[in-house]
Amino acid sequence: MSETFSSRPVRVAVIGAGPAGVYASDILAKAQKKHDLRFSIDLYDRYPAPFGLIRYGVAPDHPRIKGIIKALHKVLDRGDIRLLGNVNIGTDLTIEDLRRHYDAVIFATGAIKDADLDIPGIDLEGSFGAADFVSWYDGHPDYPREWPLEAEQVAVIGNGNVALDVARVLSKHADDLLSTEIPENVYQGLKTSPVTDVHVFGRRGPAQVKFTPLELRELSHSRDVDIVLYEEDFEFDEASDEAIKSNNQVKTMVNTLANWLVEQEERTEEASRKLHLHFLHQPVEILEGKNPDGSGTGKVAGIRFERMELDGTGNVKGTGEYLDYDVQAVYRAVGYFGSEVEGIPFDEKKGVIVNEAGRVLDEDGRHIPGTYATGWIKRGPVGLIGHTKGDAMETIDCLIEDINHLPEAEQPEENAVVELLESRGVEYTTWEGWLKLDEHEAALGRKATESGPVERERVKVVPREDMVKISRG
Repeated sequence: MSETFSSRPVRVAVIGAGPAGVYASDILAKAQKKHDLRFSIDLYDRYPAPFGLIRYGVAPDHPRIKGIIKALHKVLDRGDIRLLGNVNIGTDLTIEDLRRHYDAVIFATGAIKDADLDIPGIDLEGSFGAADFVSWYDGHPDYPREWPLEAEQVAVIGNGNVALDVARVLSKHADDLLSTEIPENVYQGLKTSPVTDVHVFGRRGPAQVKFTPLELRELSHSRDVDIVLYEEDFEFDEASDEAIKSNNQVKTMVNTLANWLVEQEERTEEASRKLHLHFLHQPVEILEGKNPDGSGTGKVAGIRFERMELDGTGNVKGTGEYLDYDVQAVYRAVGYFGSEVEGIPFDEKKGVIVNEAGRVLDEDGRHIPGTYATGWIKRGPVGLIGHTKGDAMETIDCLIEDINHLPEAEQPEENAVVELLESRGVEYTTWEGWLKLDEHEAALGRKATESGPVERERVKVVPREDMVKISRG
């Protein structure tokens, strides 16, 4: 170990207080005793509240997944990791500022943008990215308070968990979300939605879906919403049969879908809303509405798909048959894409920081000393939240291995960076501030419970300025 780090802690900044950032901070803090090291860890986030994707990317009616917050809360509540929220890296603090104040920086900034879907009509009014809609219904502070919920028929493109979340929220009755932490503006918006049919389209078959059994089963829990399936979509090839035999998760989902297909024939009453699940549909164009004079309205009026078929390997090929569906809104849920951090090498195709095992690389493929990445910004938006732990361990192992080669900070004192933020007028928030906001939201929930029809654990505060004001007392 260098003589410097034997006399003072290694100063580390972790950028992003979602699961990836908290896990990395936790693993780093716990590594001290094992490796006879001392770390001083600052965890930054651009939002006033911590927990990232769990707070702003998970549907409000997912209490079990939201339970991960409890585990993350315990980590930050220990007091050995300093949270600095409402700080934007690039404006409030630059990369140069971080390098002056820290010996190492770990980027855990995630992926919050929608991946592109390059088909004609994607820019029409009524065509949305699923990530934007998720941010709206989760009360993201940087999104408008209103959402145009005007369509009776809606298409959701994608067969992952996000697609099912979006479809479930769109089709569910707003009153059935009142028991969650749904913000008031979101409840009011969903309450006025005229939706009758939500169609979810996947390009492959039932044995190739990307969602999980939990997500699938939750669709059937929605009151007054019928799930509709189509017999012609239940196509299986050799690869499908093998997946069903060898993978219990695939077997469970295929069996669930098959049972629903049989059960729908036995229905005696129809629900007021329907959630349709389609497979083997490849989107080719979003269709524009027409005015009486033949000119375009600029709005979504339908969507066209090519019918696909399995090719024996679990992949698909086109049949040349095209199908049109009348819809007035389209949500693309085809994946997330990372955002570039100014001054850090970025792979524009993969949407990740250029790295090897978490070590950030320059344009010549050499490690930029003291610079690391973890989570989705490291590996891309794949895998569930639990996979992030193993990912963080790999990155932290690299950092510890490099400990004697870290560039030493010019201003490593813990208070130096706080004084810099204050001198710039940055209204940063802290863990103590989050506890205040947490209790405030819980109090809003208690108040809503007293005056409303259901028990509410909390009501989420949405405006950034309100979050900051409450957090800073």
